[in-house]
Amino acid sequence: MVKAKVCGITNLEDALASIHAGCDALGFVFYKKSPRYISPRKAAAIIKNLPPHIIKIGVFVNSKQRAIKQIAGLCRLDMLQFHGKETPEFCQRFANYKIIKAFRIKNHIDFKNVLKYRTFAYLFDTFMVSKVGGTGKIFDWKLVSHIGKLKGPVFLSGGLSKKNVKLAIETVRPHWVDVSSSVEIKPGKKNHQKIREFIKAVKKR
Repeated sequence: MVKAKVCGITNLEDALASIHAGCDALGFVFYKKSPRYISPRKAAAIIKNLPPHIIKIGVFVNSKQRAIKQIAGLCRLDMLQFHGKETPEFCQRFANYKIIKAFRIKNHIDFKNVLKYRTFAYLFDTFMVSKVGGTGKIFDWKLVSHIGKLKGPVFLSGGLSKKNVKLAIETVRPHWVDVSSSVEIKPGKKNHQKIREFIKAVKKR
């Protein structure tokens, strides 16, 4: 069964609605330039009200090691998602955490580079110059047809919706799908009905 992550959570109401709809993980964006940014203290306050079986993922973009570890500890994060230009060596500095390394795809993907990252999981998202994640745009899923070479779980992101997620899963065969903009009223505020419809499409293929 493919698992679902709802990213860009900024309030408890959306977090609980996502959980009620059947999500497996929630993503909290700690990148200040993102419209879905949430402060570490606010995220911690939300997370302490969530059931333990829900995976809490912190999203970081080119952050300092010390800051990441401080936020991870404060918020009691389960996984860390690196969505910037973090090197394989940088990712290895977080031995106590499961690391998800994101790769933004334009019109090709360098799998030799991807294989340099010995992280817990890999995330493939759409490349856009103006945005780092939450693009609302899909990429050519056939470009990641070699994911069988990867030893860790694969997260698929970028423009997924209730209308295309079934085809995305059939094409890529990811372990996880990651949704954000397509289930929003506006950046940082979710549409609970759209969340339910998306997760239903994921779970009941």
